[in-house]
Amino acid sequence: MNAPLLQAEGLKKSYGPRPALKGVDLSLQAGELVALLGPNGAGKSTLLQLLTGLFTPDEGRIVVLGHDLARHPDRALAGLGVVFQQSALDLDLSVRANLHFHTDLHGLPRAQANPRIDEGLERLGLQAQARAPVRSLSGGNRRKVELLRALLHRPRVLLMDEATVGLDPASREQLMATVLALCADHGMAVLWATHLIEEARQAQRLVLLHQGTVRFDGRTADFTAASASGDFHTEVMRQLGP
Repeated sequence: MNAPLLQAEGLKKSYGPRPALKGVDLSLQAGELVALLGPNGAGKSTLLQLLTGLFTPDEGRIVVLGHDLARHPDRALAGLGVVFQQSALDLDLSVRANLHFHTDLHGLPRAQANPRIDEGLERLGLQAQARAPVRSLSGGNRRKVELLRALLHRPRVLLMDEATVGLDPASREQLMATVLALCADHGMAVLWATHLIEEARQAQRLVLLHQGTVRFDGRTADFTAASASGDFHTEVMRQLGP
């Protein structure tokens, strides 16, 4: 097996006396969509915050594309694309202006950025909204803009933090289909954090986080089978979405 695009080892994080993560290991391979599943309070958001460099782990190590996040944050973070749970778009700017702002931050010249933006708008069916203010877009289309923005600097790893919250089922399905195509067509590694079991079922691999520890890491089909056995997984399933 090739080296993982993202590797996290022994991640621990506490807020005062309360431990949020208690020694989490995680790896992402090229072309793989991994669902990070867990009920609210399981530690998913804390893990995403560590992986994106927003917080520093108390213990542990994160390596992205061979670069240690603590030692070489610029190189490591350059390989990441992130879609956060909370929107980070400027609602009063146009779709294109939001995308240009991102490419400018990454130092992409307009001659390189514009073809990428045009290609992405076409792929996601957003050409007609390119000059519209983000405020005028539906929730599903705003998520598409955030996904496109996260991909413009050509990351190898994509992190999705509860990215479908507030979307209708059709928009959730469309977003998932787009991300699965990125894995299949471009070899991207994706971590999809969710508390919805129907989203997790579409991933190749499932990581179950519960009370700050990894309680399952394997094929989604194996998790589903274990959930029918009346053990721990059944109790967790009761805490998750349908």
